[in-house]
Amino acid sequence: MRRREFFKLLSGPAVAWPLAGGAQQPSKLHRLGYLSTARMPNLIDALRTGPRELGYFEGKTIKVEYRFGGPQSERLDAIASELVELRPDAIVTPGTPATFAAKRATTTIPIV
Repeated sequence: MRRREFFKLLSGPAVAWPLAGGAQQPSKLHRLGYLSTARMPNLIDALRTGPRELGYFEGKTIKVEYRFGGPQSERLDAIASELVELRPDAIVTPGTPATFAAKRATTTIPIV
């Protein structure tokens, strides 16, 4: 075996070793808040399947905090404040009363 071939043989794995050992960094767990006046199964299903189609899986890459209140604005305001304390990345609201309650509770968290 020639000298150059010998050094190529030894240096190949040494150069590739740092590249092979790199592990994928864990992705951030995104948190969503869901605020509604009532349980609406079709909207909850849509909130679960929509992100799944984009590669987000509930419990692995996304966590959804569900909160339901009645049509009374006082109760909805309290639930919205509770949801804001959990510091979600965004709050999803399916209707006007829930949207206004979320808007009264925060000015920094996006409301969708």
